Amino acid sequence: MRKASPLTPTLLLFFLLRLIPSSLSHNKQGQVYIVYLGEHSGAKNTEEILEDHHSLLFSVKNSEEEARQSLLYSYKNSINGFAAVLSDEEAAALSAMGEVVSTFPSKGRWSPHTTRSWEFIGHEEGLKGQEIDSLRSKAKDGKDVIIGMLDSGIWPESKSFSDEGMGPIPKQWKGICQEGDSFNSSNCNKKLIGARYYLKAYEAYYGALNTTYAYRSPRDHDGHGTHTASTAAGRPVPGAAALGGFAGGTPASGGAPLARLAAYKVCWPIPGPNPNIENTCFEADMLAAIDDAVGDGVGVLSISIGSVGAKPRLDKDGIAIGALHAARRGVVVACSAGNNGPAPATASNLAPWVITVGASSIDRAFRSPITLGSGMTITGQTVTPYQLKKKKLYPLIYAGDAVVPGTPTNVSGQCLPNSLSPEKARGKIVVCLRGSGLRVAKALEVKRAGGSAIILGNPLAYANEVPVDALLLPGTAVSANGTIAILNYINSSRRPTATIGRAHTVLDVRPSPVMAQFSSRGPNVLEPNLLKPDITAPGLNILAAWSEASSPTKLDDDHRRVKFNILSGTSMSCPHVSATAALLKSLYPHWSSAAIRSAMMTTATVNDANGGPIINAAGQVAGPMEYGSGHIRPNHAADSGLIYDASYEDYLLFGCATAGLQFDPSFECPKCPPSPSNLNHPSVTVANLSGTITVRRTVTNVGQSKAQYRVTVLEPVSVSVKIRPKTLGFKAAGQRKSFFITFKAHGKGNGEYVAGSYTWSDGVHFVRSPVVVSLA
Repeated sequence: MRKASPLTPTLLLFFLLRLIPSSLSHNKQGQVYIVYLGEHSGAKNTEEILEDHHSLLFSVKNSEEEARQSLLYSYKNSINGFAAVLSDEEAAALSAMGEVVSTFPSKGRWSPHTTRSWEFIGHEEGLKGQEIDSLRSKAKDGKDVIIGMLDSGIWPESKSFSDEGMGPIPKQWKGICQEGDSFNSSNCNKKLIGARYYLKAYEAYYGALNTTYAYRSPRDHDGHGTHTASTAAGRPVPGAAALGGFAGGTPASGGAPLARLAAYKVCWPIPGPNPNIENTCFEADMLAAIDDAVGDGVGVLSISIGSVGAKPRLDKDGIAIGALHAARRGVVVACSAGNNGPAPATASNLAPWVITVGASSIDRAFRSPITLGSGMTITGQTVTPYQLKKKKLYPLIYAGDAVVPGTPTNVSGQCLPNSLSPEKARGKIVVCLRGSGLRVAKALEVKRAGGSAIILGNPLAYANEVPVDALLLPGTAVSANGTIAILNYINSSRRPTATIGRAHTVLDVRPSPVMAQFSSRGPNVLEPNLLKPDITAPGLNILAAWSEASSPTKLDDDHRRVKFNILSGTSMSCPHVSATAALLKSLYPHWSSAAIRSAMMTTATVNDANGGPIINAAGQVAGPMEYGSGHIRPNHAADSGLIYDASYEDYLLFGCATAGLQFDPSFECPKCPPSPSNLNHPSVTVANLSGTITVRRTVTNVGQSKAQYRVTVLEPVSVSVKIRPKTLGFKAAGQRKSFFITFKAHGKGNGEYVAGSYTWSDGVHFVRSPVVVSLA
């Protein structure tokens, strides 16, 4: 290796990253590790902290120069720690040192986990859209609250990020507008007040960034970051619509349109055949972004990113560690639960100090009629701008009957790339099944094979959930029941035919909301005595701003460009909660992050727009493992009456009780820490109940100065729940009262959870907490 002396530190790091091969993380030469040291004492400045980090590295490296060259990030604001290239042996040696809390590899995590959605959230008790407007007015649209977005960057030219009419940048802002490829300081304004990008850990693993698919700057090539940012805090944009004019109507607006935005680009394309499709986000990069964001002065962090595969322990989870220190400084952190439903135990972002968000539908559909040759009509959904010829019936074929020889039977109906025979598919409407592969890529395969249109059918697992896409040819998507009906018709007809009619936007669809099948579920695999997700919000078919460097499908063969796009996922639901947090923070600037989370959770609803229980896409009554406390109601959260607060020390005790995790070396875990069920959380979960257990909760009066609350209980099946005292009297705002909840098992169980709830009410406020219990 060349001598470092003629290079500046920046040039040296730039050079080193390009010498690290992509296989580095798989050999003994080294990979990127995060070395977590807990909380800063506050006694040292940033230079002294950096020297401490260098000193620790020097203790396991051969020279001071090697130690400095190995360092990628020094976390100096809210988090004490660093990221460096280490061998496994060096990492183990650091981990054995007393001041080191944990040492773990920096892994890649994936991110791709509005108009009508915000209006729909406002449909509470017949107020029809005035509800969210009322909160926005009281909270001044989130004015001067700064929302930090960890994502794939931002498209600053979008009208959603206009600063027209906005006042000076808030004084608490300490951040920067980092320049780079196609991005300079003038791209920031009074709305987008800051932007940074982080890719040192990404490049240490994959090598140099391929700038064909991503900008080396905060600019968003992918579209995901622009979508989430505008959902949270986009300015009103009249006439906004998706490709083909779908979802037009009321101006597109984020939930907190006067909140300020700071973009932290941490997600980058995965090298491969189509890097546009999937991003990865490395923990060392994300931890650096969270650390900077807290130092920059953000009030809310929105993180639509989740772990892949096995869930890491909380003390080895970059997002959880960063969020803990952010929460200590009053920053509200909202994270997506993930898109791995409907299987149980799939939720990610499982720390109690983050708000974990599931996804549900809104009351809008994009209906397109399918008319079969038999005369039967089946309703599909689509936002493709392309149409078949009117009144013409086309030959209809199931994809499994149109595959090339040798296609595996288990995927023969799924229209995977190069699976369809042009001789069999040409000129026909092809019925493809969801499952393996991308929905938009299935349509591209039908187009390649010369098909006239696609009907994308749900298997039983996806039930009635129908995400829509701007396909590259005429087509529509149907529910599982619709798919069965179409396949039955094909099997019973000698010459099956069909046509697909023009789609149109339909509002006030019932039932709504409905839990999305893709939304990840509980129980919490890391700590079964804590309910996750916490809450649900709109995440199905959400319209928001888009990167003009990316097509609506993100396929290489799609050269269309749009200013707004429709996406589905918990990535879309998370910024709805982030925006609500910003509005609440504007109203109550001195509230803790736990208080804001509590206000949202205890005022959420478990009923749909018709007043019945929220169901899932399979038509079953949904429960806390799907929606946590329920569907978010922002205006109710603004007047919650009571809140459950929690401190940094409470979270450290929770860590002690959860497999003995220690997040702060200055905090000594007691020999017998309280049960995780005792954390002062707005939900109560007791796992493996046998006999009797009593837990404690404390509420703070944030309503009227004087209030009298009485509790009502809905007991889970086979569990009795007694709360003492049954009434809580408050003489002043800010007064705290504790109560005890005793659970008693009646019989034995099979480990499955049963749900109930308890609600404190003074006749005006209804402060509801879900109760979830599994019997041993």
